[in-house]
Amino acid sequence: MLKKQWPAFVLAFVLPLLAVFWWWGGFNAVSVTEAEAGPYRYAYLDYEGPISDMRKSQRAALNKFTAAKVAAGDTISVILDDPRAAKGKVRAQLGYILAEDAPIPEGLKEGRIERRPVYAAQVQAAVLLAPSKAYQSLSDTLEPRGKTIVMPTVEVYRPAGQASRIGTFTLEMNR
Repeated sequence: MLKKQWPAFVLAFVLPLLAVFWWWGGFNAVSVTEAEAGPYRYAYLDYEGPISDMRKSQRAALNKFTAAKVAAGDTISVILDDPRAAKGKVRAQLGYILAEDAPIPEGLKEGRIERRPVYAAQVQAAVLLAPSKAYQSLSDTLEPRGKTIVMPTVEVYRPAGQASRIGTFTLEMNR
């Protein structure tokens, strides 16, 4: 009986999962380069807790931008601790890039990162999928050089601007 139903199983379950994974950028390649990044001026909230709950604080920061009627730029996350060493917990600064002349929304802090040499891993993928792809590719690139990922890292996500398209995620680690 199972032999007769496998095509239906593939059509009903496997193909839709593969289609969503493809649409989210799961099959997109990650490019890892040595580059210069920054400078960044951003407004952020401090965060400490499980890495899985970071999006709530990111949304809270966006709500403060909206309330202050300040244009929020790309999403920026400065990850201060390695979640692998802290059992999935992390300290981070979560916010949005600001124009140089933009005011800081009430309740947020100002952060600045100067221009610096980095290893940059970039991928076009959904925001939920992109970090794991970028960190893995960066780790795979550094390993033959005898290096490993060192915190802090900076994650910048630029949305595509259309609901039907995915954005660009860039992971930066100081060289």
